Amino acid sequence: MGLGQSSGRNHLNMEEAFSAYENVRHRLPSTQAHGACVSLPNLDAIAEKMDTFFLDAFGVLNIGETAIAGVPERVAGLQKAGKRVLIVSNAAGYPHSHLMKKYKKLGYDFAPEDVITSRKALLHALKSEPDRHMGIMANEQLGRADLEGLNITFLADDPETYDAVDGFLMIGSAIWTESRQALLEASIAANPRPVYVGNPDIVAPRESGFSTEPGSFAHRLADRTGVSPQFFGKPFGTIFDLAFAQLDTFEPARTVMVGDSLHTDILGGQIAGVKTALIAGFGFFSGADVNQYISKSGIHPDFVLQRP
Repeated sequence: MGLGQSSGRNHLNMEEAFSAYENVRHRLPSTQAHGACVSLPNLDAIAEKMDTFFLDAFGVLNIGETAIAGVPERVAGLQKAGKRVLIVSNAAGYPHSHLMKKYKKLGYDFAPEDVITSRKALLHALKSEPDRHMGIMANEQLGRADLEGLNITFLADDPETYDAVDGFLMIGSAIWTESRQALLEASIAANPRPVYVGNPDIVAPRESGFSTEPGSFAHRLADRTGVSPQFFGKPFGTIFDLAFAQLDTFEPARTVMVGDSLHTDILGGQIAGVKTALIAGFGFFSGADVNQYISKSGIHPDFVLQRP
């Protein structure tokens, strides 16, 4: 998960959110591994087995604007013990500097290069793409930091804006509306163009319920227009390529992706060839019997941790 970039709650409960991910499995990578689902209390219980930790943000480090109790101290302990600890998050809607301030405020100490986001993965991929005038789904009030080299127009309520651009970037849904989604779908249906999705999350759990994330709108667009978006972020591999590039050497068997989502964190870690640990007591599956959803999805993590 990312940071829960949409400010509003949608109509989905956890069961429906899980089903939404299952319904788009044809657009996700295929399951590559079958973990043992060893049940353990927290990150400390796997510390001796692992040298490198890739940590999702939401549901692992924080819930909304609050750090999960005890986790800043636990992460600091891993770092002090010489473990390599990186954030690997589908946080595309926020500038990198914003995230660094947030994590510091929450009590975490990460070097800027060790915070790997789907925003970084998208921007890295765009360097190899032709220069295009892009319409962007994002909150303009957050500014253009990290986006300075792109020719972008923020999408709002003017239909002509949608028709004038050469492609679309979907990175943040905080101020996205159903009317804007309808304009986007109509414009793409009439004139198909590339769609790049910087956050594959369909939902993100927040204190008040699930928020609707860019992945939800992207999958709807694909269903209704036939245009296949390109996704950047977990579970897709490019974000892990950026994470691996930060490591001098590493052993996949002693590297673990830790997250609260089967379809993004755990599936993504398996595709990347590393160990996986699902957080059962916070985030997506908080309060649920996670084992039944593991069975339904066929996505089996190596470890199931009650808390980070």
